[in-house]
Amino acid sequence: MLRSIFPLDGRGEPVYTFSAPMHELLEIFRSLTKNLDQFTIDHGNTTYAILFAIVFVETGLVIMPFLPGDSLLFAAGAVASRGFLDPALLAGGLIVAAILGDTVNYHVGKAIGPRVMKGEKSRLFNKKHLDKTHKFFEKYGGKTIILARFVPIVRTFAPFVAGAGAMNYKKFITYNVVGAVAWVALMLGSGWLLGQVPFVKERFELIVIGIVVLSVMPMVVEWWKARGAKGSEKDDEKAEAA
Repeated sequence: MLRSIFPLDGRGEPVYTFSAPMHELLEIFRSLTKNLDQFTIDHGNTTYAILFAIVFVETGLVIMPFLPGDSLLFAAGAVASRGFLDPALLAGGLIVAAILGDTVNYHVGKAIGPRVMKGEKSRLFNKKHLDKTHKFFEKYGGKTIILARFVPIVRTFAPFVAGAGAMNYKKFITYNVVGAVAWVALMLGSGWLLGQVPFVKERFELIVIGIVVLSVMPMVVEWWKARGAKGSEKDDEKAEAA
């Protein structure tokens, strides 16, 4: 299966190259998630470093919110349950990666966030995502750092907005650690517990896709609510004009 997704070298072996355009890079990450068993067999302990890097980048670089964090952690837990990865080393490394990623993102937000938040346009940042995350903060306060771990895109922008808003660092790091432990434990634990269930093993790709869909549902609901609110405002304006 893996050989049909990645390009082959002269010996007919898959080449896991990451020098690709953004949409191809995203497809490679998705393929990695679905074929993590084979990838681990091929690359051994290097897999730990790659998973660490992906989690760090998703949480630490505000321009990379599209990486498949939840589904990747679930897949990693399933692979660990089959004996290909050490669960303790995996969990410890990913928790550290998540904490470091948010910490770096916080300091980047503190350094350049106020200027970015005030500007109307940015080449590197999607202002809509920043504004949505800011509203998330207004609703949930400091707990956003914990809750955002389970919401794609918001997960990446939350520490940046926290830094931009000068959130107390001691308070931030506490929420950061709690959120990282909870996120990794829940996602890895789910993969570990369900990874050997025949139903899950036979439909693993569908399960991974389902996790992605469920993880973005809160964003879809918020979008629908915002769409409804805009519609109501327009109706009110028309009624007043009449």
